[in-house]
Amino acid sequence: MSDHPLPQSRPHNFTGGLSRREAGDFTTDRRVLLLIAMAVVVGTGGAFAAWVLVSLIALVTNVVWFGHITVVAPSLGHVPRSFWMVLAPVIGGLIIGLMARFGSEKIRGHGIPEAIEAILIGGSRMSPKVAILKPLSSAISIGTGGPFGAEGPIIMTGGAIGSLFAQFFHMSSAERKTLLVAGAAAGMTAIFGSPIAAVMLAVELLLFEWKPRSFIPVAVAACVSICWRPLLFGTGPLFPTSFHVHLPWWGIFLCAAMGVVSGLQSGLLTTLLYKIEDIFERLPIHWMWWPAIGGVVIGLGGLVEPRALGVGYDIIADLLHNHIAAEAVLAILLVKSGIWLVALSSGTSGGVLAPLLIFGGALGWLVGLVMPGGDAGFWALLGMAAMMGGTMRAPLTGTFFAVEITGDISTLVPLLAATVVAYAVTVLLLKRSILTEKIARRGQHITREYGIDPFELTRAGEIMIAKVDTLPSSMPVSEAYDFFTSGQKTHRMYPVVDPGHRLVGVASRADTLRWKTEAETEGETLHDKLSDASIAVGHPQDTVGFIADLMLNGDTGRIPITDPDTGAIVGLIARKDLLRLRSSMRSSEDQRSAYFGNRATSEQ
Repeated sequence: MSDHPLPQSRPHNFTGGLSRREAGDFTTDRRVLLLIAMAVVVGTGGAFAAWVLVSLIALVTNVVWFGHITVVAPSLGHVPRSFWMVLAPVIGGLIIGLMARFGSEKIRGHGIPEAIEAILIGGSRMSPKVAILKPLSSAISIGTGGPFGAEGPIIMTGGAIGSLFAQFFHMSSAERKTLLVAGAAAGMTAIFGSPIAAVMLAVELLLFEWKPRSFIPVAVAACVSICWRPLLFGTGPLFPTSFHVHLPWWGIFLCAAMGVVSGLQSGLLTTLLYKIEDIFERLPIHWMWWPAIGGVVIGLGGLVEPRALGVGYDIIADLLHNHIAAEAVLAILLVKSGIWLVALSSGTSGGVLAPLLIFGGALGWLVGLVMPGGDAGFWALLGMAAMMGGTMRAPLTGTFFAVEITGDISTLVPLLAATVVAYAVTVLLLKRSILTEKIARRGQHITREYGIDPFELTRAGEIMIAKVDTLPSSMPVSEAYDFFTSGQKTHRMYPVVDPGHRLVGVASRADTLRWKTEAETEGETLHDKLSDASIAVGHPQDTVGFIADLMLNGDTGRIPITDPDTGAIVGLIARKDLLRLRSSMRSSEDQRSAYFGNRATSEQ
């Protein structure tokens, strides 16, 4: 049978439903406009959820400790020492334990790990139950004396609002994640008045990507939230401060030293937290009772230092403005650290950010007593930012957060130095952060390093095999069968080409065995069998990531590469070529050499 020319109308860019995209810096399309519109709604919801949470905390605090029904935030420093100081946290712990056991176990903990877990393994889906129980349980926990902050619960609650809103629409998991994080950022922005830090928190902790598709809606939600803040919480920074510290030219090294101190403090607290949690795990009672045990420790700590109870925003303000004595700072640091470690390990509900600010700020204030500049509050601020950035492994978040809550931009460079050094210390000391250790213990390992995907950076033409073994389309089926059953073949499948080297199809050993059993194959050629078959092919300018998608979509390990204009085969990519690319990218990080030294040696 004569060889038939390949019809010009035959599509050579068949991709099995996958769509090629034009080369560009980003993959974001116009659907981001829909996400932006949704982010406006989610940002509003997150802001009002923050107001509800703060009001609930204040209401419970006033009712429990002062017998007043009001949402004006009080200070627990004036609570008289009594048996009630021990009993109230225990009652709060019992209520939270019951809510967690019979409501939702996801309300346990400080919120951010739970949000990360929902993003990574839950398809960014949160339940309405969590959106209701998390703020309520946190209000009870903090209102009855728990030494926690509101930021973790509002991140969880705001995230739940974004997730629930997204679940009303046909959206992908990645799009739901964007709205979940947008709600979390909006909630944090509303409470602290820190939109930039909230967006950076989203980037460094929650999004696990750096794409316009997710970054823009999250930023929009934070901007919407800050616009609502004057109505809900008032204007201006949360802790307005203006430092006039004149450091010597070598002062930046002192800031870095503060970062080392905070990094070591962070590592110590993180290690102690999970050691105490291990002790709770070994208790012979149900975890529902653990928060009540933590409540006992909270109450005893309150008897020693009442100001250690509750959120403690007044302590942060006093540290920054130097309205506190050294003895009080030391007592708050020791007592609040102790009760926080036990209470959080017990699985109660509350955030970690405000306590971290107090721990870092207290130690920084004490260190600042011997530092130059004459303002211990300045070093307290550095300690706060470094503690936050190092413990949460979010140095940019810590830096911008400190600037935004004080409104003092002049501290930016010292803050950056201290925070980055603390981050370096904790990264080198601990494999996981206080946020990811709990997730890792549940079997979900997290890698928090961003990098360019080598599959998206490399084009098919760069890794394809240019010299391709092919079979002629005029080859009879019987001859192809003999070829595949003989010892002369070296591959499991071969591209089939016409006289113009244009791709006709792909023939495998399995194909020839099947054709051989068909009676009507007598006298037929490979062209007759393959001319109507769809072929998944790539082009030299396609990304390797697209080629990998073709392999997955077509369940094949070899993709022919053709000229998009002529259909001629110009190469082929197999799975081993993808692995070889990954190997070369790894070697670029692992193999070290001194260029100038090697060059001098070679010239000799």
